[in-house]
Amino acid sequence: MAPHALNHHLALAGFMGAGKSTLGAQVARRLGRAFIDLDREVEARAGMTIAELFARDGEAAFRALEESAAASVLAAGEPAVIALGGGAVLSTKTRARLRSRAFTVLLDVDPDTLWQRASRSARPLASNEESFRALFQERLPIYEEAADARARDIDSVLLAAAGIEVGIGTIDLLGELVPGCGQIEIVADATVAGIHGVSAQLALGARDIATHEVPSGEPAKAIGALDQLWRSLRIGRDGTIVALGGGCTTDLAGFAAATWMRGVPWVAVPTTLVGQVDAAIGGKTAVDLPGGKNLVGCFHWPAKVVIDPGTLESLPEAEMRNGMGEVVKTGLLMGSPVWEQPLAEIVRRCASFKGAVCLADPHDRGPRNQLNLGHTFAHALEAAAGYDLPHGQAVALGLVAALRLSGNAEALASVRSELDPRPVKVDREAAWDALARDKKSVGGVPRLVLLERNGEPTWDNEVDGTEIRAALDSLICD
Repeated sequence: MAPHALNHHLALAGFMGAGKSTLGAQVARRLGRAFIDLDREVEARAGMTIAELFARDGEAAFRALEESAAASVLAAGEPAVIALGGGAVLSTKTRARLRSRAFTVLLDVDPDTLWQRASRSARPLASNEESFRALFQERLPIYEEAADARARDIDSVLLAAAGIEVGIGTIDLLGELVPGCGQIEIVADATVAGIHGVSAQLALGARDIATHEVPSGEPAKAIGALDQLWRSLRIGRDGTIVALGGGCTTDLAGFAAATWMRGVPWVAVPTTLVGQVDAAIGGKTAVDLPGGKNLVGCFHWPAKVVIDPGTLESLPEAEMRNGMGEVVKTGLLMGSPVWEQPLAEIVRRCASFKGAVCLADPHDRGPRNQLNLGHTFAHALEAAAGYDLPHGQAVALGLVAALRLSGNAEALASVRSELDPRPVKVDREAAWDALARDKKSVGGVPRLVLLERNGEPTWDNEVDGTEIRAALDSLICD
């Protein structure tokens, strides 16, 4: 069973009227994948509508053609989003193919809504309400057997596809959420271990064999901390590393998992707002070198990201403000003032957005670049400050610079009102040198993410160096 849809088809299952075709097309656009409606595939093969096929040849002939179409679609190498027909999973062969080739999400819709939708259609099996409801109850156990996850809307489909579980109390469900059955070792910074460590250990039960405490913040990503962690790990290839803490902890633990025994699974359990909306999602893992942050790293997608917004209750106010920089950035990218929502919904929607972007571009070769909005400037300020500048404060300032260059007054006003960024005192030349060394620089001039209109980012933009320098200088006070 696949833990997520990376390198797998994403199949949507559910009864008649569940919205598989409508939602599937929307999800496919978000993921940059082809969309395949299995019912339309069957009709193309038959040369007639499903209703006509039922009337002429009966249900058995339709099911045989549906099974053949499903086999062909699932055999394709390029991952797609597939809307399954309501009865496609009745085939044992199709269910077996789904298990090996797809991540299957069951659309969770109540029978009343299903009947209301289906009764207005020409579906052959939706002509009588009593038999419709009986058929739903008959098929429900089969849907549940075939499904890897359940979802109710586009955000929950995307979260499931990215392997992200969001919900109050999920930290207490780690025992059932961490895939596999091998041993587990927890990596946590000392502060988080003291607050949430026992909950994680109790949830994991006998599978948990050790907890490794690492430094808080950026020192966790030093080579020395990584070396110490490597030396203390005991799990084998069938084991799992669980990262409990903020973005630095998940960066370190994820990189350790990618390299230990040439790669073992890992699960991220972020406990900071930055981690829950950004840092723990997408499979980027790294450690630092004296010359800069994240210079040694790799892509290692977590088997699961378990996000419990309830853990934010113990977070200091300064850390909450730190995370809001990423929240506002994400809201601007999605074109929605998500920061106005209740905290749990902020986390859910931001995690869904980032999960979808990263699933569409897991190795950061295109659309994922948009997530760097403001970050080119932010990283330069952090480097010039000796990494003593809070990430959220740096991101807020970086957004100001990027949005000025974008000419987006509306977004700039949102950043100012929500984040209140103030210029910082750092060495201007050191910041400029760091900007020129940015990983996405070409010939010493960075390529920028711009946002001329909210929800419509562009990346790999060339901007005149003097304009970039002026924008950077405006973020620095003497």
